[in-house]
Amino acid sequence: MLVRAAAGLPGLRRLWRRGGSGDGAWRCFPLGRALLSVRGAEAAVFLQGLLTNDVTRLVAAGEGPAGPPRALYAHALNVQGRCLYDLIVYRLHESQEEEPHILLECDSSVLDAIQKHLKLYKIRRKVSISPCLDLSLWAVVPGEQAGDISGSLTQYGDRALVLTPDPRAEVMGWRLIIKAGANLPEIIPGSRIENVQDYHRHRYKQGIPEGVKDLPPGVALPLESNLAYMNGVSFTKGCYIGQELTARTHHMGVIRKRLVPVQFSVPLPQESVPEGAEILTESGKAAGKFRAGGDELGIALLRLANVNEPLCLNVAGDKVKLTASIPEWWPKTASK
Repeated sequence: MLVRAAAGLPGLRRLWRRGGSGDGAWRCFPLGRALLSVRGAEAAVFLQGLLTNDVTRLVAAGEGPAGPPRALYAHALNVQGRCLYDLIVYRLHESQEEEPHILLECDSSVLDAIQKHLKLYKIRRKVSISPCLDLSLWAVVPGEQAGDISGSLTQYGDRALVLTPDPRAEVMGWRLIIKAGANLPEIIPGSRIENVQDYHRHRYKQGIPEGVKDLPPGVALPLESNLAYMNGVSFTKGCYIGQELTARTHHMGVIRKRLVPVQFSVPLPQESVPEGAEILTESGKAAGKFRAGGDELGIALLRLANVNEPLCLNVAGDKVKLTASIPEWWPKTASK
């Protein structure tokens, strides 16, 4: 089954015009995240009660000329309203007449846990749940010579199972799902396979969390993790697990801490900073906590009031300076 490419995002060329490296048209990163199939007549209804986003949009009519979205971002929460798993939800079926078939992209280290979580709530739902070990997941971002990226990528959609803009933010490019072992240059001519560590560096520069290190299960709160900014929550859908705290926080309109990108004054040795290490202001006041990163880049949960201040982190007894920033892709009123 081949899935046509989703429509391009109009601002993508502008956001990436300085983001490439080398002269390849497409930079492709093999991702170690897992894919889980949820298939059956009640697939969307089943997931609707477990995820933060409106999954029924994937099977609904009336979404405009392009049809239902190809992908959505969402979190699965626990009953206390804290993040368990971050997911990208893909639609594989092409029409309402077809049996709903949905893929869940997740951190591979929690694949078994997610399967157990889904099966716990499945009860008598008419759905089948199984891992997709025969599929390969890629992030695709344009290089310096990509040109009109939204138009040129779309033409390759019939060669892939899924080829769609990343639903979280334009700066994250596209998501590609193909059969494992497929020849990538045959699917996207001019593509170049690159080190996944460069993908993570880009994520950290943009403050995009992904996986259990950035979003510790049972610890991270969805709105502090910028779920709404990344189009990952519906405040108009019906009930889902963890909704009460999320909805109350949203309607109060006060979020004092958020995940933001941070940059250290010097590259840090691998795994030298413990997850959750406290970040301090110059006066020694607690400003937030470090989540994860690599070399000189990372992501941290910081009080917005302290984002523009000089900050530091204790590393093996030494104070290392760091700076935080507000990503350009955030809503313009977000930092106020």
